[in-house]
Amino acid sequence: MSSSLIIGQYIPTDSVIHRLDPRSKIAIIFFYVVIVFFANSVMSYGVLALFAIGSALLSRVPFRYIMKGLKPVWFLIVFTFLLHLFVTREGDVVYSIFGWDIYREGLVQGGAISLRFFLLILVTSLLTLTTTPIEITDAIEELLGPLKKVKFPVHELALMMSISLRFIPTLMQETEKISKAQASRGVDFRTGALKDRVKAIVPLLVPLFVSAFKRAEELAMAMEARGYQGGEGRTKLRELRISKLDITLYVLFAVLVIALFMTRS
Repeated sequence: MSSSLIIGQYIPTDSVIHRLDPRSKIAIIFFYVVIVFFANSVMSYGVLALFAIGSALLSRVPFRYIMKGLKPVWFLIVFTFLLHLFVTREGDVVYSIFGWDIYREGLVQGGAISLRFFLLILVTSLLTLTTTPIEITDAIEELLGPLKKVKFPVHELALMMSISLRFIPTLMQETEKISKAQASRGVDFRTGALKDRVKAIVPLLVPLFVSAFKRAEELAMAMEARGYQGGEGRTKLRELRISKLDITLYVLFAVLVIALFMTRS
């Protein structure tokens, strides 16, 4: 299970994407998520796909590993496509399955929405794959810095988000270990009536919550032992700086935005 989830995992490689400032990556991903919804033609989706796949290749993270990590969301992508395929009743009939007509608009809308999901998940996954949790924390804190003037707990929010991302793979590993241990004791999670399957999850959730609270307590004690007192007066080992590489990224992204709007129908 842990190998099939890439959210929260960091792959250390010496790539162009890894060397980018984390603030730049977060900003570019945010605006990418926004402009994805402006695409409405094959060419515009092609431009977005080229940027996403190119970024994945430049990250030097094995593309097979990335695709394997997207396995848990393939069901959502396929389900979205099939939902539009059988619900949308506009345009010409292109095929008929067991008396149910498939319309052209259903194919187009289903393919477009599914592709959007895929691109969004691919690009956002690259953030944690190429950026350490500490860098993400520092970047979020810097980006939300102006909110400190209104007494908003920016540092605490950034720290919570970073810890959450860091412990997603850990909790998934714990879930896998506990489920295997319970299965070896005869607990069946996959067969039987729905009521029985829900009851079978209880022996999985209880030790998982106990383990999560134990890890949280150990983390809190470790932070307290190291003198952690919040963000006030803290210094950073590595200062974030915008480099020429980041400026090049901004220029390329601006070209992407222009190309997207030029290829819209």
